Amino acid sequence: MGLGHFAVLSDGTKIDSPRFLRRAEKRLKKVQRELSRKAKGSKNRGKARIRVARAHARVADARREFHHQLSTRLIRDNQAVAVEDLAVKGLARTRLAKSVHDAGWSAFVNMLEYEAARYGRTFVKIGRFEPTSQVCSRCGVKDGPKPLHVRVWTCGACGAVLDRDVNAAVNVAKAAGLAVSACRAQVRPGLVPAPRSEAGTHPKPKPVATGRQAGISVL
Repeated sequence: MGLGHFAVLSDGTKIDSPRFLRRAEKRLKKVQRELSRKAKGSKNRGKARIRVARAHARVADARREFHHQLSTRLIRDNQAVAVEDLAVKGLARTRLAKSVHDAGWSAFVNMLEYEAARYGRTFVKIGRFEPTSQVCSRCGVKDGPKPLHVRVWTCGACGAVLDRDVNAAVNVAKAAGLAVSACRAQVRPGLVPAPRSEAGTHPKPKPVATGRQAGISVL
């Protein structure tokens, strides 16, 4: 997961961040400005407060729907999903705070874990201190930390040109013990529970006909 893109997969797929909060900033500023101009305790202030709450609720609902659709697609398309345990609280205290809150990483990871349990997939969360952006995913040599503005770098050992986010995604999969080539592999259909009317039922045994009922004379 990153800030340039919402998420980057180990197969190189990059998922853009919708930036719901930033797109709604103009509307939010307008309703909040209207609220600040209303007299305290007035009915108009109460109405303005409701408009502000509704504007924020629309942003939250749009973000939640995006998380739900993306998490469901990732879990259904893969047998296993691994993520990195990011220090979200620490990032929220930096100049990137608005982007961090806008992405809603913690809520998305929780949704991924829930969907994985629901569909019977493997969900792995690796430690935040794993040097995923410092190790070359080709040769495994640790090249050291890099500032955030460095998005592409060349491995000094093997000479491979690596995209920072894709390289980190591959290292996350490796650290979780997952085969990178298994990403996007065909998923076996999950077990479908039988309907309640059928589960645990068996056909009733037919009564055994006696000799007279079967048309056989009894001696």
